[in-house]
Amino acid sequence: MRTRSVRVLAAVAAVAACLALAQLPSAPRPGAPDLGPDVTVLDPGMPADRVQRTVDAVFEEQEKNQFGPARRALLFKPGSYDVDVKVGFSTQVAGLGRSPDDVTIRGGVHVDARWFRGDATQNFWRGAENLSVVPASGTDRWAVAQAGPYRRMHLRGDLRLDDGGWASGGFIADSRIDGRVRSGTQQQWLSRDSRFGGWDGATWNMVFVGVRNAPAGTFPRPPYTRVDRTPVIREKPFLYVDGAGAYRVLVPGLRTATSGPTWERGARQPGTSRPLDRFLVVRPGTSAERIQAALARGMDLLFTPGVHHLDRALRVTRPGTVVLGLGLATLVPDRGTPALTVADVDGVRIAGLLVDAGSAASPALMEIGPPGSHRRHAHDPVSLHDVFFRIGGAGIGRAVRTLVVNSSDVIGDDLWLWRADHGSGVGWGANTAAEGLVVNGDHVTMYGLFVEHYQRRQTVWNGEDGRTYFFQNELPYDPPSQAAWRGGGTKGWPAYEVTGRVRRHEAWGLGSYAHFTTDPGIVADRAFAAPRTAGVRFHDLVAVSLDGRSTIRHVVNDTGGPADARGRVAFLRSYP
Repeated sequence: MRTRSVRVLAAVAAVAACLALAQLPSAPRPGAPDLGPDVTVLDPGMPADRVQRTVDAVFEEQEKNQFGPARRALLFKPGSYDVDVKVGFSTQVAGLGRSPDDVTIRGGVHVDARWFRGDATQNFWRGAENLSVVPASGTDRWAVAQAGPYRRMHLRGDLRLDDGGWASGGFIADSRIDGRVRSGTQQQWLSRDSRFGGWDGATWNMVFVGVRNAPAGTFPRPPYTRVDRTPVIREKPFLYVDGAGAYRVLVPGLRTATSGPTWERGARQPGTSRPLDRFLVVRPGTSAERIQAALARGMDLLFTPGVHHLDRALRVTRPGTVVLGLGLATLVPDRGTPALTVADVDGVRIAGLLVDAGSAASPALMEIGPPGSHRRHAHDPVSLHDVFFRIGGAGIGRAVRTLVVNSSDVIGDDLWLWRADHGSGVGWGANTAAEGLVVNGDHVTMYGLFVEHYQRRQTVWNGEDGRTYFFQNELPYDPPSQAAWRGGGTKGWPAYEVTGRVRRHEAWGLGSYAHFTTDPGIVADRAFAAPRTAGVRFHDLVAVSLDGRSTIRHVVNDTGGPADARGRVAFLRSYP
């Protein structure tokens, strides 16, 4: 009888969810842009119960929808809302104000891991942006792993980053947390250009760059890495509504030596504003030919939520072009080409996209600058924000490399490059991908770089004067044998290699983990590789044997370690 009652209640809940989805706005209001059926714009004049039903219906659809094709964006116009927003897979929740404080959510905007029994290590592909949140309980939760940015947020309370089980890494930027951040079981975390009321907790490495009131302590006890100022950055472009009700895109400008949120104390986000009619609003099914024609006319691109299949690479050649995705808009190159290439030009911004490899192997999924690029772009670099790559998981996907950076001065701001370790189309001979990130350009800077499970080197750095602030990696789980996974005379491949010709490079807060599931006897000789020269420097590194059986012999070259059954975690404060 109890089982039957539970089934009846579940059926009633499913019907209610379907009815709520049916009430989602399907057509734009007069004067508003048509952003497609998977963008829902909420207005403070709507009844509170309608707003709650709407966001609940999206969550019911997306809570467990890890590899499904649905993509959703919930956009809140300026004003106040009494609503509790749970954020599921492939969902972006964002305010449409010029400042986070223009939109106030009284209730919560949060991520839990109930669908996975409290384990947040698979809470990927979602984000919260540009909101002020007053949590009903005084504490909100953002229990995420990779590709779950918490950006340009004002939380008027405490923030918890786990849900009782493991959580494997995340990203906060341009945010203010009035209360305390409690990291719980998070393995690594990057916080950039933010202000906290306080911070509690650490596991293997918590990195703070340009963060006001970052916690005190010296790596590795506790494992905190602090850099007082962010050397060069621009924030992510975002959609907003101006005072006349027109939709525009704010394009933030370049800043140097920064700390704290850009919008704090009533300041507006600095930058230039572009009208939406300057953008081609790209909906799923729009041909690559039409998109390319719009780029040729000098237009920017706004990709609406959904999966966008491409029969050719999109080529960005105009300086200053903005390519912005809503709701984890996904690009799939179907014919073995890159999804996107950028010429060696100034000021291109690429943001808010997931690039999914197709079944025909691409030489690279994205290329910034052609091979041999040599121009400097220090005053107006190309920047990538919340750009994520996936090879396998949603189906067979293949690529030789994932992201290749040939241009100089490029900025990466929250990137996850992932060869899938679970899902569909996963296996050593199925979702093949040799290398993740390859940097050939000079003066390239990365903040929040996550690269995982590639079959050879995870990150390869050939350019001079590169900088990385936070790197998180898992080596491939699935090499079938040591013979199948070795580089020349070395066992395994490094997670992050600065090649021998480089003379100047610096990196802070790096971690690499081993968990060899097919053959636990496999060994990685070193997590990080670099020429031993005074100009190549590493700070605050960690190597981890996740299962206590897999082995990483050394942290950098022949220094540090091992991480193995005798000691699962190996810290190294600096190299050389």
